[in-house]
Amino acid sequence: MESFKLYIDGRFDAGSATFDSINPASGEPWAQVAEARAQDVDRAVAAAHRAFQGAEWRDMTAGARGKLLLRLADLLEQHAPELARLETLDTGKIIRETQAQIAYVAEYYRYYAGLADKMEGSVLAIDKADMETWVRREPIGVVAAIVPWNSQLFLAAVKIGPAIAAGCTLVVKAAETAPAPLLAFARLIDEAGFPRGVCNVITGFAAECGAVLTAHPQVDHIAFTGGAETAKHIVRGSAENLASTSLELGGKSPFIVFDDADLTSAANAQVAAIFAASGQSCVAGSRLLVAESIKDTFLARLTEKVRSIRIGPPDRPDTQFGPLCTRQQQERIAAIVSRSLEQGAKLVIGHAAIDSPGFYYPPTIVDCSAQPDAECVKQELFGPVLSVLTFRDEAEAIQLANDSAYGLAAGIFTQNLTRAHRVTRRLRVGVVWLNTYRAVSPLAPFGGYGQSGFGREGGIDAALEYTTSKTVWLRTSDDPIDDPFVMR
Repeated sequence: MESFKLYIDGRFDAGSATFDSINPASGEPWAQVAEARAQDVDRAVAAAHRAFQGAEWRDMTAGARGKLLLRLADLLEQHAPELARLETLDTGKIIRETQAQIAYVAEYYRYYAGLADKMEGSVLAIDKADMETWVRREPIGVVAAIVPWNSQLFLAAVKIGPAIAAGCTLVVKAAETAPAPLLAFARLIDEAGFPRGVCNVITGFAAECGAVLTAHPQVDHIAFTGGAETAKHIVRGSAENLASTSLELGGKSPFIVFDDADLTSAANAQVAAIFAASGQSCVAGSRLLVAESIKDTFLARLTEKVRSIRIGPPDRPDTQFGPLCTRQQQERIAAIVSRSLEQGAKLVIGHAAIDSPGFYYPPTIVDCSAQPDAECVKQELFGPVLSVLTFRDEAEAIQLANDSAYGLAAGIFTQNLTRAHRVTRRLRVGVVWLNTYRAVSPLAPFGGYGQSGFGREGGIDAALEYTTSKTVWLRTSDDPIDDPFVMR
């Protein structure tokens, strides 16, 4: 089996234990991974704290930090094929997506490299004639960046890039499920020449690793992507160190198709929204809200496309749909769909066993128009299950779209420009795609409302998450202070 170590204080580290990582396409172990426990977490945070306070990092110019990120981007682009192979092996994501996505991730590092020397302070037009007052933007400190298994190199980039640009140091925790690609990426951090301790990469389990990291007294900021329940534990744990947090959580995103939509384009985008990555995406458009008058036509067109999806081994270039990442997820999704059908929802397609080893679950559509409170409508399944609801008018579409504890993303398909603007304003979500879906860019902020978290990743908004302001007052008068007992 292949093996992967932790990366702590500029060295590759065997950790306190090891565990096996499972290939979702076969259900068999394929790699042995070093496991971080409390003492390893403490060493990683101590290294990041030392580096943050040390002269080498503290005195490095913003431009020099940008050059480090540019080197990292070049290395990532160079090693993208190998990292894609590892991600496909470890997560079950299809190779055609991992190759394209990892190559594009390099652009995030290049964007933040260019931003490093542009995080400017400001001079205040202060209301005191004998004062000059200005505000500096300074790095917030040691960052605990917690990354899930899906799209992990992308979700690491939107944390590492802005944190390094701002001048922070990091301990990056890869998910214990499928951590190999991010641990392999640590080799590129080392090769790029980052000072020791500036960026550490570990993995481990919740109690011995995650909880210890987020409550560590030397952690200043926690950047987390994952589930809402885990996020609540993190926020409670942060009471120990009063670290600031940015949380990018799950979603139950509405995909709204009005009666004037281009149905071919909408059907293609709906396939991308829920069946790409086998539905294992926080922005998955898992609730189809379709105008009642076109429901049958649109569902027929969509079902035809679903039948043509090529399911197969994820390492084959012609495969369009691979396995889920874990057996537990496969079993959970099947159980929720079964209960939803018992509650009165109607199966359109899918929810059948696939004759293959590994953790496969088929593309599934469930008509919930007669049972809008079915479990599959309310729960984030994190898998390839589309719940269908209908609406009669624009107001009902908006009401259904907002009827969720989540608020991450939405898709709107209509040819009516004024309607598109009206509906966009009314939706309580952080990202809206109009007549498209699942597009990202390093320039664009990303994040949600409610149970989908707070804070933003991407764009300059993300970089500011890793800074804090310092206000500086300079008295320009040489006259004695009039009355030391009165506040100026």
